[in-house]
Amino acid sequence: MLSFESDYTEGACPEILRRLAETNLEQTPGYGLDPYCESAKERIRGAFGAPDADVFFLVGGTQTNSTVIASMLRDYEGVVAVRTGHIGVHESGAVEYTGHKVLTLPDHDGKMDAGELEDFIAAFMADETRDHMVFPGMVYISFPTEYGTIYSKAELEAIHEVCCGRSIPLFIDGARLGYGLTSGANDLRPEDIPELCEVFYVGGTKVGALFGEAVVFPHHGAPAHFFTTIKQHGALLAKGRMLGIQFDTLFTDDLYFKAARHANEMADLLNGIFLEKGYEVFIDSPTNQRFYVMPRERAVELHGKVRFEDWCPAGDGKVAVRFVTSWATPVENVLALRDLI
Repeated sequence: MLSFESDYTEGACPEILRRLAETNLEQTPGYGLDPYCESAKERIRGAFGAPDADVFFLVGGTQTNSTVIASMLRDYEGVVAVRTGHIGVHESGAVEYTGHKVLTLPDHDGKMDAGELEDFIAAFMADETRDHMVFPGMVYISFPTEYGTIYSKAELEAIHEVCCGRSIPLFIDGARLGYGLTSGANDLRPEDIPELCEVFYVGGTKVGALFGEAVVFPHHGAPAHFFTTIKQHGALLAKGRMLGIQFDTLFTDDLYFKAARHANEMADLLNGIFLEKGYEVFIDSPTNQRFYVMPRERAVELHGKVRFEDWCPAGDGKVAVRFVTSWATPVENVLALRDLI
């Protein structure tokens, strides 16, 4: 059975497994207070050109999103996201569970429009009944988005300009950050990210690690007692070096970006095959998530041989489907898929 279901169905990059095995019997302090975590933090600061950033390691994406958002919002504030945003659709209400509402805007192939964001905030502030409402206290976007699309530098600058003008922090969900930064369509450098948001995270779970996310607050911007908040939200790993070793390895010899670049290359190959076979593109994604329109009966038949996701109905007896490549996808699997379709 071929699998193009997700980018976290495999274990981890072999380099990570080797280092975990090599250091297995070492005794180190817990909770991320070990030399491996310190080394990983320095490597991340260097990779993103943010020498004075505060860096924290958390166990997973949902815990990261809910912890960061809860730590930066006041009790009466919510977070603004597009209607397809991960925090509002696929996190089981984790943000709402912390007492904060997700305030939604329309999406444009998964992306937020800066003008619509400004209009939304301006309309809220002009509403005489706003004291009875949830205040917009943060803006959340993902890079890449849930549709695999990415923001250009100009688009991200425009959103951040709105946030700065309204004194609202911008949070970039980077669960698949590597895939976005290594896309051929991307015009952002890693060093641009810390200058265009107040907090972002580097996803490990979906980009070659067993698990883990690295939260980065540029320019010492972490909320007070963020370490304590992480633990309160169940996102602090006692054996913290397991995270430190993984990120230290990912940011050694450019492994993080090499792994992500491979997934994008496999996705480009896959895309060429689907276009060659005459399939319609549903969302034009330049990263490792690709979306196509397929007759429903054809999708049902293919599910018997390949794991992929039915995304949504596409009308006229058709369905939009998602195929995802990963850092571990072999070219042989993509070519085998060509034979099946």
